[in-house]
Amino acid sequence: MVGFVFLILLFAVLSLVIFQMIRKNSEEYSRIVLGQRQSGYGSRSIQARRGDILDRNGTILATSEKVYNLIMDPRAITSRTDDRYLKASLDALKEYFKEDERVAVAESVLNEQKNLTGNKKSAYFKFKEGMSFEEKEAFQKFIDEKNAAYRKSGNKYEIKGLWFEDKYQRSYPYKDLACNIIGFSSADNEGGTGGVEQYYNNSLIGVNGREYGYLDSDTKLQSVIREATDGNSIVTTINFNIQRTVEKYLQEWQKDDVGSKMAAAIVMNPKNGEILAMASTNRFDLNHPRDLDKTLYPDSLLLEMGKKEALAKYKREHNNQELSEDKLSTVYSNDEIMSLGSQVAWNQMWRNVAISDTYEPGSTVKPFTLAGALEENAIQQNTMFTCEGYITLSDGVKTWTIRCHKRDGHGTIDAEQAIMQSCNVYMMDTAFQEGAENFVKYQHVFGFGEKTGIDLPGEADTSALVYKADNLGKTSLATNSFGQNFNVSMIQMAAAFSSVVNGGSYFRPHVVKQILNANGTVIQEMEPELLRVTCSKATSDFLKEALYQTVEKGTGRPAQIQGYHVGGKTGTAQKLPRSEKNYLVSFCGFAPVEDPQLLVYVIVDTPNLDGEEQASASFATKIEQKIMNDALQFLNIPPQGETDPEASLNKDLQEGIKAKEETGETTSETKKENSEAKEESSLDSDEKQDNEDSVPGALPESSAVNSASAEKENTDNEDEQRN
Repeated sequence: MVGFVFLILLFAVLSLVIFQMIRKNSEEYSRIVLGQRQSGYGSRSIQARRGDILDRNGTILATSEKVYNLIMDPRAITSRTDDRYLKASLDALKEYFKEDERVAVAESVLNEQKNLTGNKKSAYFKFKEGMSFEEKEAFQKFIDEKNAAYRKSGNKYEIKGLWFEDKYQRSYPYKDLACNIIGFSSADNEGGTGGVEQYYNNSLIGVNGREYGYLDSDTKLQSVIREATDGNSIVTTINFNIQRTVEKYLQEWQKDDVGSKMAAAIVMNPKNGEILAMASTNRFDLNHPRDLDKTLYPDSLLLEMGKKEALAKYKREHNNQELSEDKLSTVYSNDEIMSLGSQVAWNQMWRNVAISDTYEPGSTVKPFTLAGALEENAIQQNTMFTCEGYITLSDGVKTWTIRCHKRDGHGTIDAEQAIMQSCNVYMMDTAFQEGAENFVKYQHVFGFGEKTGIDLPGEADTSALVYKADNLGKTSLATNSFGQNFNVSMIQMAAAFSSVVNGGSYFRPHVVKQILNANGTVIQEMEPELLRVTCSKATSDFLKEALYQTVEKGTGRPAQIQGYHVGGKTGTAQKLPRSEKNYLVSFCGFAPVEDPQLLVYVIVDTPNLDGEEQASASFATKIEQKIMNDALQFLNIPPQGETDPEASLNKDLQEGIKAKEETGETTSETKKENSEAKEESSLDSDEKQDNEDSVPGALPESSAVNSASAEKENTDNEDEQRN
């Protein structure tokens, strides 16, 4: 009997244990199942906050602000057959939002949902997006007061099924400032387009969390929360004040001065590769990146761009089969064509021309020609060449005449004078002494034909836009020596020039200084990255002095700044096709010469003037001078001397005019040059280069600035190159 009772008790205990195990497993299973359902059990994603983007001093350039979406639950609102929730909720929306068109849409949705049953009813309708905290609180207070009034009066009505979900919305406080550096994020904040937003997206996004809802054994709603991990913040190398200054002067040039097809500038620290500012006249509001300025992109232009893109699209998708424009409407609708046009316009507007576009550099390349030759001992600093205004080359069949900008020649000059006076003939003779193999070697040493590796997306690949040594004939070697017939990007030129003036150290250009975690702690410091040595300190010191003299007494005089020793080089390149007489002018300057801390590079593409009138590097030099002057003050760089730009410029001109008057050589052009001294730099207005024969080996004809993917062709071209 005792044994029987023991067995019964043992069975009861085992049954209880098994029941508890089943119950526990059932609860765990229920938690998993309910947690996977996106339903009314409270299971939802918790959005991680995208990290901020700041300038080097902590000014916020991009941030994520919490906003609220007002959600309507039609299933809950229409759950009563007496419509007590429906009437109260709809009346509340009408009273609060009044004539808002969303109210009519909501009413239509609710009436439609009312006639559905069970799971056919929707539990989610987004009534209004992007409400601020203040707007959300005001509406919540309104609802609470309405429901309290219903209860107090004994009214059966109740506002139900209206609730808020929160999310983060990307905001750019300064709108279009540094737009090409910053880029913009997608609507869900999980992707970036262009700039830092794209390149550093994985650091910025963070990891979303989740709240899992489940019913416990007592059918009570419970939740488990996995918190989100917010994204890291990016501290850029950008100086807010310098960036704003650069954009101001570019816009002043474009709107209040001569203006041009495009202008752009880079400001960097030549000692470490930090980009302090980068901008162009292509600007857009980062908060509304797809809004097209109709003054720049009228519908007629979008249609034309769309047609061109549609024809190209058809060719790509049909094995290079051509489609005539008159048949275009049979394949694409007008809306499709306009959409393609908008895509092209967006790509133009968003493109960072400072790293993505390429062009022939012109005479800003001359310091590199000398640097390579000096390093190889092909010439010495005191090597003399005679410039008669041109050289003549022949391949035994055809003869080419390649001219200097000074038609009557510079006479016998040394290397420093060649830089100061921007002599093409001296550069050609230097390149011949150096030879094609060494010339090409130093092009790559200085980074031409190579990507700089800047931490921004979209850098141009220029490997096909420079010559290989075995393809560099004597005529192409000649024109390459003064910056024609090969292409560079702005960032390549700025990085290379920095190495020339900093003692020979080539640093990788970069736009990010630090990465911070969500608590503001530095988790990664971007140290300057020395990639290679380009030239000796002796060569660097010599070129710094030559470039200083270029600004003091040579072609770069408009770049002078009172109290500071500034060096630099002008450049004026005639664009393809040569016959159209369009020019890209530039100036690359640095200061102080004794210890360069700032480098400013400006290009002006196709000034709004006719033909030869475009060909004055002073357009770029004047912009550079303004930027440099302000940047020196922002960085508290003390002056070194008392240089008076106007006195120096006028003294040199007056002495030159006096000498010509004494020999009876003064011309009306000389007098004009005096009166327009501040407007001219490297070119006299009568310097026209009509070379007798074309020079082979030109880069292909293209639009204003060559695309990075262009290929070299053996296309004859009229050789014309200015200082």
